[in-house]
Amino acid sequence: MKLRDLAHSRAGDKGDISNISVIAYQEKDYALLENCLTPELVKAHFADIVRGDVVRYALPNLGALNFVMQRALGGGVTRSLALDAHGKCLSSAMMNLEIPDRINN
Repeated sequence: MKLRDLAHSRAGDKGDISNISVIAYQEKDYALLENCLTPELVKAHFADIVRGDVVRYALPNLGALNFVMQRALGGGVTRSLALDAHGKCLSSAMMNLEIPDRINN
């Protein structure tokens, strides 16, 4: 299933760093998101864009995960030659991730 079936996202950018929060629609789906959405998966999903580290911060009380992606904006929004490849566009691309519909034990 697509990530967008279980969650929505918010994004921001500053300099050459993008951050994307993924927020579960329902509390029961947070464990699946936490299990499936690893920094490695997110970095692989954005392999052509993100040149630096991806760090994940878990916010279980909010049912959210926040991903901070270094060197993700082609030098920064005002320096990049990419058209609109910053925060909001990347959060939309994140929602296209395929995830399993349950946790494999």
